Amino acid sequence: MTQSTIPISSPGDLSLRAILGLRDDSDQDWDRIRAIQLRGLSRYRVVRTAANLVLGLMVVQIFSETVPNWALALWSVALFGVTVFPIYLVQTGRVPQLSHVSVQQCQKLASATILSGAIWALPMVFFVPYGSVADLAAMWTILAALVIASVVLLNALPLGTILFNLVVMGASLYTFWQTDHMMMIGAVCAFSIMLVMATVENARAFLMLKLNEAGLAEKNEVVSLLLREFEEGEADWLWQIDTARRVEHASPRFAFAAGREAGEVNGMSFLQLISGSAWESGNFPPSLHQLAEKLKQRESFSNLVVRVSIAGKTRWWELSASPKINDDGSFAGFRGVGSDVTESRENSEKIARMARFDNLTGLPNRLQLTEALNIAMRDAERWNGRCGMMMIDLDRFKSVNDTLGHLVGDRLLAMVSQRLRSLTRKGELCGRLGGDEFAVIIHDATDGARIDQLASQIIEVLSRPYDVDQHTLYIGASIGTAIGPRDGRTVETLMRSADLALYRSKDDGGGTHNRYEPKLHVDAEERRVMEIALRKALEKDEFTLSYQPVVDSTSEGIVAFEALLRWNSGDFGPVSPAKFIPLAEEARLVVPIGNWVLHRACVEAIRWPESVKVAVNVSAEQLYEPDFVETVVEALSESGLPPQRLELEVTESVFLREGSDVCKTLDNILALGVGLALDDFGTGYSALGYLSKTRFTTIKVDRSFVQGAAKDLPESVAIIRAVVAMADSLGMSTTAEGVESEHEVEIVRGLGCKKIQGYFYGRPMSDADVMSLFDDYRTAKLA
Repeated sequence: MTQSTIPISSPGDLSLRAILGLRDDSDQDWDRIRAIQLRGLSRYRVVRTAANLVLGLMVVQIFSETVPNWALALWSVALFGVTVFPIYLVQTGRVPQLSHVSVQQCQKLASATILSGAIWALPMVFFVPYGSVADLAAMWTILAALVIASVVLLNALPLGTILFNLVVMGASLYTFWQTDHMMMIGAVCAFSIMLVMATVENARAFLMLKLNEAGLAEKNEVVSLLLREFEEGEADWLWQIDTARRVEHASPRFAFAAGREAGEVNGMSFLQLISGSAWESGNFPPSLHQLAEKLKQRESFSNLVVRVSIAGKTRWWELSASPKINDDGSFAGFRGVGSDVTESRENSEKIARMARFDNLTGLPNRLQLTEALNIAMRDAERWNGRCGMMMIDLDRFKSVNDTLGHLVGDRLLAMVSQRLRSLTRKGELCGRLGGDEFAVIIHDATDGARIDQLASQIIEVLSRPYDVDQHTLYIGASIGTAIGPRDGRTVETLMRSADLALYRSKDDGGGTHNRYEPKLHVDAEERRVMEIALRKALEKDEFTLSYQPVVDSTSEGIVAFEALLRWNSGDFGPVSPAKFIPLAEEARLVVPIGNWVLHRACVEAIRWPESVKVAVNVSAEQLYEPDFVETVVEALSESGLPPQRLELEVTESVFLREGSDVCKTLDNILALGVGLALDDFGTGYSALGYLSKTRFTTIKVDRSFVQGAAKDLPESVAIIRAVVAMADSLGMSTTAEGVESEHEVEIVRGLGCKKIQGYFYGRPMSDADVMSLFDDYRTAKLA
C-alpha cells in the first residue's frame, strides 16, 4: 500500500538526519517528501543568482587595486559559471523535475554547494592577504551576508546550506587565524553554530509548510474527484439556491432531473421549478409545504422525500441540504444533494399495497379488514355506538372452480368484488378474507334496517348470472352478521360470532342471511363435542347400517338394497345423517367411516339371496385415495361377496377435482366386475360429459324430477324421458329415487325406468329386518 504524501502532523515528527537527507525514516514516504522539499529551490533562484553576481562585483571592486586582474578575472568566471550554469540546466530541461528523490540524489545535490562555497572562500584565503584590514572587514561582511542569505533562501536544501556555510566559515577562521584576529575566531565559531541551528529549524518549518500545502492540494484533488464522480453518476446530483431561493450553478445532472437545460434552470425559483402546475393553483402537496418551511426556517434537513412535478409527471425526489454561511456569518442560501427515488417509492408503495390489498380483486385483504374492524370497535365503545361485521361466503363457487378451472374462478371472483364494491356506502368497507370468503365492515351499525337491506342486496346481486369466457355461471351468497360490541368485545370474538352466523346460513341451504345469536355458540360447542364423539364412534362400534330396497319396476321384486349409515351415539343418542355426515366431511373422517361402511355392507350382504345386490355410497374423498381399489378388493375378499353383487354409487362431484385419477380408479373398479351407479343425475354440472368419461351400469334419477313428473311438469317429464332414452342407448339401467306414492310408481314405470326406490316399497330397515323379509318371502314361496 502506498504511503500518504502527508504523513507528518507536527514538526517534532521530523528527525534531524531525515531533514538533512542523510537517511529515511522507515514509516514515511521520504522520496516524495524530498521531491517536495527540493521543488522549493526554484522559489528564489533569480534572487540568489542576482545576489551572487552583485556581491561578486563588490569583491572585484574591493580587490581591483591589490589583486592581479587575471586572478580576479578567473575568479569571476568561476563564480559566474557555478551561479548561472545550474539555471541553464534547469531551463533547458536537462535537470528533470522528479516526483521521487532518493537520499543519494539529495546528497549529490548538497555536495555541489561545496564547490560554490569553495569559490567564495578563495577571496577570503588568497585575496585578503594582499589587502588591508578594511578589505578583510569588507570581505567578512560579504561572506556573512552570503551565509545568512543561504540560510533564508536555501532552506529547501539544509544539508547544502550547512556545507556551504562550513566551507565559507572555515575559510574565514583560517584567515582570522593567519592575521592574528583571535577574538574573531570565537565570534565566527559562535556565528557558525547559530547558522547551523537556524538552518535546521528554518528547513523544518519550510518542509512542514510544503507538506501541509501538498496535503491540502491532495485533499482538494480527492474532493474534486469525488464531486466529479458524484456529478457523473446516474442517480444523484447537487443543487444550490441563493437567499431568494433561486437556483444557482445548476449542474447538468440536476438540470436533466428537472427536465430542462442548465441555462434555463439558473435563476429560476426552486419551488416553482419542482411544483409544476401547483405553482399557479397553490395546491401544493404536503411534502412541498414541508420543504418550503425548512427553507424558510433555514434549517438543515436530510433525506426529505418530496413529491415534485416534472414535465407534467409526478416524481419523487429525496433531498438533503444545509444552509450556506458566508465568512462574515451571513446567510447565503442552501447547498445540498438530491436523487430521484420515484422507482423505489413506487416499489415501496406497491409492496405496502400488496400487504394490505388482495392482488386478485383489488379489495382490502384480511389485514386491512381486521384493522378497520378494530378501529370501528374502538369508536363504538368510545361513543357508545355499534359496528358490524358481515361475512359472505359464495355458494356453489367450488363447483365452478373445480369444473372450469382456477382461471375462470379467478375472473369470477374479480366480478364478484366489483359488484360488492358497488353496493357499499361511505363508512362501509368491503374486502376479501381469502378463497371465496368476503366481508363488509360497517363502521356505524346502529341502523339495523340498513344491515338487512345490504344483506338482501348482496344476495340478490351476487346471485345474478355471470358471463365468463363464454360461460354463463350461477352462484349465490350466504351471509352471517355480528354486531359489536354486543356480540364480541374483541376483533377475534366478533369475527368468530359472524362466522357462526354464516355457518347457520350455510346450514340453511345457502342464499340466506343470519344474524348472530348466543344460541349459535351453544350449537358450535355442541358440534365440537359431537365431533369428538364422532371420532371415537368407530372405536365404540356406534355405527350401524340400514338398507332401503330397490325393486324391479315390472315384477316389483327386490333386486338390491342401498346401504345407509346410522349413528347411535352414547352421548347424543340417534343422530341424523344430515347432521353428522357434513360434520364427518369437515373433520376428514369420511374416508375411514366410508371404508367401514363398505366392509360391513359386504359382510352383511353375503347372507342375502344371490340375486340381490348391495349398493354402497362412496364419497369423492374415498375415490381420491390412491389405494381405494385395494380397499374394495379387500372388502370383497374378506366377506366372500361376488363383485357382481356390489354396486358403488358416486355423485358428479367426484369429477370436479383437477388433476385427480378418479376416472382411472372407476375403470379399475369396473374391471373387477363391480357395478357403478351415478347418483343425483342432472343436479350438477356437465352430466353428459361425465357419462362419456366412465361406463356406468346405472343412472339414478333424482327425486326432484320424480316429484315434478308426478305434478305433470313438462320439464321434469322431458328430463326423465331423455335420461331413460340415453341410458337405454348406452346399455345402462335407470333407477327412480324418492318414489312415495302409487301415482308416482305409475308415472316412472310409464316413462321407462327399470328400477324404483322409495318409501312406497319400503323405508330403510336393519339387517335383521332384511333377513326377516327374506325369511317371509321364502315361507310364502314354499306355501
